[in-house]
Amino acid sequence: MEIDLKTPARPEDVLAFVGAILAGESNLNANLANIVAVLNQYLPRINWVGFYLLEAHSKDWVLGPFAGKPACTRISPSRGVVGKALQNRQALVVDDVREFPDHIACDPDSRAEVVVPVVVEDRVVAGLDVDSPYLKRFGPEDVTLLEAVCGQLADSWPYAHWY
Repeated sequence: MEIDLKTPARPEDVLAFVGAILAGESNLNANLANIVAVLNQYLPRINWVGFYLLEAHSKDWVLGPFAGKPACTRISPSRGVVGKALQNRQALVVDDVREFPDHIACDPDSRAEVVVPVVVEDRVVAGLDVDSPYLKRFGPEDVTLLEAVCGQLADSWPYAHWY
């Protein structure tokens, strides 16, 4: 299947591409990096996309593969949009991050944000974070797509390894 991700792709094509990535590789870092690359190219009007990963001993969310400007490396468990979404174990859409209490401003150009948890065997292991310089950028269709991507990742997580 050939997908031109330079132009907007249908969500089902993105999910097929992510599925092919996950089926063909067991290295978790490579898979996360390639998922970020697909989303960065597919999602219009974004300026940052990446994963935050649970650090077991500190319970902090630590920066993983991403695309965009340098980002906050470590987020305390319940801080910011990332911490709140992952603590509540559900997707969180923020239309204007400047109005979100306790927002962590890594990039002052970001105005809207969506975070979706990756839940494996009833525990949150990571979060997918997407930022946009446009207010109210993320809608239900974005959440549906990102939740499906995180679901595919969660299904493959137990069979993947860090090398």
